[in-house]
Amino acid sequence: MEVVLLGLSDGDLDPERYRASFITNKLGGKPDWMLPEPSRQAPRCARCGAPLAHVVQVYCPVHICPPHHRTLHLFACTGCSSSSETWRVIRSQRPEETSCRKAPTQEAPAASEWCDTAEDWGEEEEEEEESGGGRKESQVQEEEAAPQEEAVGEMHASLGLQDLTLGDDVPEENVPELRSFFISVVEESELFGEEDELHHARKLLGEYERREGVSAGEMEDEEGGGGGEKYEKTKARHGDAVFSRFMKKISLCPQQILRYSRRGKPLFISQPPENMQVPKCGSCGGDRTFEMQLMPALVSLLRGREEEEVEVEFGTVLVFTCNNSCWTEDSGSTVEEICFVQPDPDQKLFK
Repeated sequence: MEVVLLGLSDGDLDPERYRASFITNKLGGKPDWMLPEPSRQAPRCARCGAPLAHVVQVYCPVHICPPHHRTLHLFACTGCSSSSETWRVIRSQRPEETSCRKAPTQEAPAASEWCDTAEDWGEEEEEEEESGGGRKESQVQEEEAAPQEEAVGEMHASLGLQDLTLGDDVPEENVPELRSFFISVVEESELFGEEDELHHARKLLGEYERREGVSAGEMEDEEGGGGGEKYEKTKARHGDAVFSRFMKKISLCPQQILRYSRRGKPLFISQPPENMQVPKCGSCGGDRTFEMQLMPALVSLLRGREEEEVEVEFGTVLVFTCNNSCWTEDSGSTVEEICFVQPDPDQKLFK
């Protein structure tokens, strides 16, 4: 059974009060790199060359041998209209025993994992408490369409970013910084009791089938997470079937700002490009898999440190990462990954 975790905004992250690290799940602020850091360097926009703002940081370790610390950073341009080429995804990773920075022992809430081993969260919290990790009750625990011809091009433009470095040195004051918030997490299946959820889902499905004249079988997409997999368009009597499915799915929790389901299925907001191919990992050549996506509710939270508005709008940002989460001693601490940006078919709905 696919486990989907929802990320929710959970209060301001005041850098004067909390010490964030690479295990902190957060919106905005400055990225917390694993050492050695790409010192004083900022990712650049592939379209205009401007330094990108740090949008989201998600700690999502992988349970391989040895276990690895692993963090995803998403960056976006605040000056260009949102598209795949104006975003960058950077995976930061290190084996736990050789990680250069330890988790903070005071102030910052303990991080929870966005992986499929959600049952380990409780053990991790106890270890944090025993080691002196402070925590307040008010802090909910942290842990993870453009036209078709343009969309395909955008995906490949994002792939082209693999060969770029993190950018030239950029004076700190010239790098846009967004207001920072903690991210808390809830499992989607917990929003309703199992029986209530099943009844509610069947009721919604029946109503939708009657209204749209489409059966449940027609609504099944081939939305696998593996790299190179094709994504087929949903068939219905009108062009809004995918958007309707998206809205129905998020109705359980409209305030969700991200969805995490490594090797799960992406939730498209509009029809994906026909025969959409997810590019192979630029580091090891292996398949990529879907891992997480940003949601429309996040847009209204993206503001500058002084509450100024920023021009970052999207319907959803789909993130695909190496299925093997490849890393070697020669990889350094960061690896470029891929994102696919779909614009919101009706942005006004989320204002």
